[in-house]
Amino acid sequence: MADLSHRIGEIQAALVEDELDGWFFAVFQGNDPISLDLLGLAGRALVTRRCYYLVPSSGSPRKLVSTLEPEMLDHLPGEKELYTTWSEHRTQLEMLARDCRRLAAQYSPKNEIPSVSRLDAGTADLLRSFGVELVSAADLAQRFAAVWNEAQLAGHRRANVHLHRIVREAFALVGTHLAAGREIDEYRVQQFILEAFEQAGMRTDANPIVGVNANSADPHYIPTATIHQPIRRGDFLLIDLWAKEKDPESVYADICWCGVCAGSPSVRQEEIWRIVRDARDAGVRLVQERWPGRPIRGYEVDDATRQVIRDAGYAEQFIHRTGHSIGTSDHGQGANMDNLETHDSRSLIAMTGFSIEPGIYFRGDFGIRSEVNIALTGAAAEVTGGEPQRDLLRLLA
Repeated sequence: MADLSHRIGEIQAALVEDELDGWFFAVFQGNDPISLDLLGLAGRALVTRRCYYLVPSSGSPRKLVSTLEPEMLDHLPGEKELYTTWSEHRTQLEMLARDCRRLAAQYSPKNEIPSVSRLDAGTADLLRSFGVELVSAADLAQRFAAVWNEAQLAGHRRANVHLHRIVREAFALVGTHLAAGREIDEYRVQQFILEAFEQAGMRTDANPIVGVNANSADPHYIPTATIHQPIRRGDFLLIDLWAKEKDPESVYADICWCGVCAGSPSVRQEEIWRIVRDARDAGVRLVQERWPGRPIRGYEVDDATRQVIRDAGYAEQFIHRTGHSIGTSDHGQGANMDNLETHDSRSLIAMTGFSIEPGIYFRGDFGIRSEVNIALTGAAAEVTGGEPQRDLLRLLA
């Protein structure tokens, strides 16, 4: 996202509304993606010395930077102070936080939301020694770092349409090779997808997942040129792909489909698929029934999908959260659909997006995951990209 230069007034209004005296940003190397993003430092040269930015609830923003990197925050408005020595650093930091008794920061009590809990304990201790009460900036971060604009929403929709086309083409490629008796493997399918991204004018931050049989039971398996498996008749195949348009401010799309390299799945594969699909649909249904009229918290969506899998007797095989925020990075800064890895109590807000992707995994055998994306507009909860997968793909007659 673009830096917060033109949103200072909006941030200050939010601080007043939340009865906060300021929002504190601390950057050292790559410690805090939220601060790097909002301060316009993402993708720039490494910040080798500590620098700070504070937006007070009223008045001009304040900057504190090292004399070795004095121009680090010059693109942002506000008063600038410099430090060289450690003692100057401490004195100037206390001055930076002056008159701020309740200060928002990238901090999460007891590390409840790790994607927000970025402020190091030492700096937190130092701020508290000045009489500052730290308050989590989780809701502020979502509001100012996760919200899409109309152009980003449109780009997300386009990217998701491309992903739905490309995933079908990837499965068709496998089916064509197998029907003709030609060899094909996970890595070849992955490279086909990457080539299709390039042709569609899209990019990705990591290579797609193409997992056959036992590899499909590893949620983060990614084949490489040296580590991959052949795809053969009778195999189970999972493909998870994510990409966005090449504009740095574009927003990702992220989906996962599954199929069998046969004319029909096994009874067990069909059973597990239906449970995962129904769990996915339960999460979607909760969001669509309650949005925009009733508040929804991230953990509630996880509960809705997980309950379907728990009722079917496979709770121990659903080993990750239901979904993640989506933004200019595939995993964005908004609320996650999570009551397993974390208890994400953040409310979902308009013009944000996220995945719903329950899965059931049997290590050493196969795993099934079905992933869709939801974009929350002011009026509706939109499943983007087209019709979600309803049945396991059958790649051979």
